[in-house]
Amino acid sequence: MAANPLPPPINHRDPNKRLFLRRQQPTYPKFQSPAPSSSSSSTTTTDGKLVKISPHEGRMDVAKLKAKEAAERKEEVNRKIASQKAISVILRREATKAVIERKRGPNNSKKLLPRTVLEALHDRITALRWESALKVFELLREQLWYRPYAGMYIKLIVMLGKCKQPEKAYKLFQEMIEEGCEVSHESYTALLSAYSRSGLLDKAFSILNEMKNSPDCQPDVHTYSILIKSCLQVFAFNKAQTLLSDMVTQGIKPNTITYNTFIDAYGKAKMFAEMESILVEMLSDDGCKPDVWTMNSTLRAFGHSGQIETMEKCYEKFQEAGIQPNIQTFNILLDSYGKAESYEKMSAVMEYMQKYHYSWTIVTYNIVIDAFGRAGNLKQMEHLFRLMRSERIKPSCVTLCSLVKAYGQAGKCEKINSVLNLVENSDIMLDTVFYNCLVDAYGRMECFAEMKKVLGMMEQRGCKPDKTTYRTMARAYSDGGMANHAKEIQELITTAEASKRTRPDL
Repeated sequence: MAANPLPPPINHRDPNKRLFLRRQQPTYPKFQSPAPSSSSSSTTTTDGKLVKISPHEGRMDVAKLKAKEAAERKEEVNRKIASQKAISVILRREATKAVIERKRGPNNSKKLLPRTVLEALHDRITALRWESALKVFELLREQLWYRPYAGMYIKLIVMLGKCKQPEKAYKLFQEMIEEGCEVSHESYTALLSAYSRSGLLDKAFSILNEMKNSPDCQPDVHTYSILIKSCLQVFAFNKAQTLLSDMVTQGIKPNTITYNTFIDAYGKAKMFAEMESILVEMLSDDGCKPDVWTMNSTLRAFGHSGQIETMEKCYEKFQEAGIQPNIQTFNILLDSYGKAESYEKMSAVMEYMQKYHYSWTIVTYNIVIDAFGRAGNLKQMEHLFRLMRSERIKPSCVTLCSLVKAYGQAGKCEKINSVLNLVENSDIMLDTVFYNCLVDAYGRMECFAEMKKVLGMMEQRGCKPDKTTYRTMARAYSDGGMANHAKEIQELITTAEASKRTRPDL
């Protein structure tokens, strides 16, 4: 990296302060109360006239106003709670509507508050709880005040696409048409997205052609970008390039998001020539300039492939173009330097972030903890882990995996036990990958009894072993000279694969 590769600070605070100082209590400005009047006070009405009032009258008016506001708030809360309870009851009894009609009356479920039903629907859509969202939507359609609205259907179709439910999305699309809602390019794009997200590209292309043949529903850059991204995710690079050419034919200009999608996909696939070609094409378009996401995708591509010098040159070029980094940029630099074992440059980036108060995220901590752990620098790794917890950033499964791997390589069995104690006293969600790291660590240290106990831990947590779990155990037994145990594990794997049993989950 050059002598001063990092950009000038952006919105930095006092550089004399340190990032990881103890959290200070926030200070608030003090407001001085006006001096009380001895006899009377005045206020101004909306028409600008000055009206004299006595202090006693003023206090009475304020008290009445506060009481009125409190009563209104309480009434609103009670109404909302009542409607929420009604929604909950109706949803629980959705399968037996006859019971609802008999016990709650035939019309009560059709008189819920509009705001409450819409909020309930919005919350479920946001949380991608598609089954519950569809039930609330059915409830919404039963309301006396309901009017068909295409925007609501589009939101639901987009949600179903994200949840990989394209057939249900298509059913909603048909219901939208039957209810008389106008079909637009937004609704077509939502349906196309639902199919493309599920990998049903033929169906998505069919919808695209249908849009192109409809004068009022022509595809736009957003439509093409969605389909291009889906093609690239399944490595259908030729189809993606065809779509890009089709855009030009249709007179639709690609935007920054379109180009960034190509750059990111080509970079991850290590297709550097194609990535650079797209970047050159992007730079030649006066109306489409690179942004920080362009920079991050490019840096990630070269950095993760070990081309550190090229990454640094690209960083300088983007900096000269006026593109400022964000926290993701620094995370990419840290990760690339860590994997390349360039710890001096990694430390320089950390110092820069600290100096100019870039707040570290869970990703930042995971990167540096893993890097120092792989380097065997347990002291620095543990120091960073303590800093992470002092910043009240909750460790993730990735964090714990890095700790376990490092302790396993160093032969620190007692340290691994401390990690397990931390897990027992927390609600951190663990997965099979973590337990596989645990199996590998115990196996490296030839702690075979502890390694075997991991299977019991997994069962208690409802986590199934996979191929890696058993193969790691077999390798550990074999390396430890326990050939019989290794053979038993290997036979278990072979038998399970032959019979395609679900346990163990292979």
